[in-house]
Amino acid sequence: MSLPQEIPWLEKASSAERGAATRQDRAAPGRVNLLRISWLRPLLVSRWPQFLVRAVTLAGFVFAITAGLLGSQVGSHNFAIIFVWIAWWTALKLVFIPFGGRSWCSVCPIPLPGEWLQQGGILEKGRRFGLNLRWPKRLRNSWLQSNGFLLIGLFSALTLTDPRVTGWVLLALFALAIGLSLIFERRAFCSYICPIGGFTGIYARTAPVELRVLDNAICAAHIEKTCFQSCPWGLYPVAFRDSSACGLCMECLRACPKDNIAVNLRPFGSDLTQPGSRTRLDAAFLTLVMLGSAITFAAVFTGPWGSLKSAAFAIGSLAWLGYAVGFLALNLLALPGLFTLTVWVGHKLSGAKLPLRQMIAEQSQALLPLGLMAWIAFTVSFALPKLSYILGVVSDPFGWGRSLLGAAATRWSPDVSGFSSILQVILLFTGLLWAGRVIRQRSWPVLVFCLGYSLTMLWLLVG
Repeated sequence: MSLPQEIPWLEKASSAERGAATRQDRAAPGRVNLLRISWLRPLLVSRWPQFLVRAVTLAGFVFAITAGLLGSQVGSHNFAIIFVWIAWWTALKLVFIPFGGRSWCSVCPIPLPGEWLQQGGILEKGRRFGLNLRWPKRLRNSWLQSNGFLLIGLFSALTLTDPRVTGWVLLALFALAIGLSLIFERRAFCSYICPIGGFTGIYARTAPVELRVLDNAICAAHIEKTCFQSCPWGLYPVAFRDSSACGLCMECLRACPKDNIAVNLRPFGSDLTQPGSRTRLDAAFLTLVMLGSAITFAAVFTGPWGSLKSAAFAIGSLAWLGYAVGFLALNLLALPGLFTLTVWVGHKLSGAKLPLRQMIAEQSQALLPLGLMAWIAFTVSFALPKLSYILGVVSDPFGWGRSLLGAAATRWSPDVSGFSSILQVILLFTGLLWAGRVIRQRSWPVLVFCLGYSLTMLWLLVG
């Protein structure tokens, strides 16, 4: 029997590769292994394409830091603000996360310098530097990432508009990543500290990309465990139950001598509906923090309340203290308390025997598509109208009145008013329907919570 034409690379494949493809067909129905695409496999297996992209992103972030610290302090004329908070932040929420999960982590430059020092080389490992200590067991969770995102929310108005603050924040992230790489093993910063890692990690469970083992028995029989030894995150692919932790660095794929790793395309939200899918209370809290932050960002940056926006900008003033108290109360008390009450009511009505703590963690999975769609809807109104600034700052990145490309004065402004409101309604409605499909045991109180949140976001964004 001839091989299918859509997988021509199998014609020259080894017996191990043929066996891997056969296992993929049998073990993962509804999935498409990207490694079976002839032109894509070399790009994933080789380190060079990924390294080149990371080098470019590293150069971009270094340039953004320089522009932020030395360039014009007018945000719309500075490369740091437009590159980080308009171009990159928009791409993260509209492309990387919804379609690639933690794909940004695979090319993120922030851990790169520390990783080079840690492994004693750039592409190849040499003499290691650092203490190589294990991360404390009690901190192996997402509580620190939640706190980091809350910190971003407290100072977001200034960080997103002041180039100098953006430059110092980026510089601090690089310094922290390097410092932790020299003290702890692997990517401790990415796994437990980075707030963007927390943001991408929880929503990666909704994305249509996953890295999985093809045959668990082969891994069990493989004594060397080269995938675990090579993983900069310290993960063992056999143990994956969802995609929240894997940074898609592909090192396990490159190290596996059995060709037993698959990079699959799958239906959206597969991690949320599979049997036995579980989450922890710290992840549930992080999910609620993302919901509260989306509401706050929508109210401050797109809402009609000038006094709220002024308070968010006036760091250290009494007005800002009032804003900070309200922001923390929303995220630490109101939303967690309301969601806990909602789950408790559903728990009593259903007569479930599970502990309330476990019910809260499991029902929080329904909030993931809700939150993802809310962030995308916010981005439509906040970032898309500002894309017109990109060409100008590329031509004059420091805002010094120069025009390297002759386009510094270009102010093309796309009119999104005609479709943005309709698109936001569709996005929020999609998030609500998606959440309804995920809700465990069809708990109507949780569905009411999701409906209330969607209506709140709709009011803030559309009016």
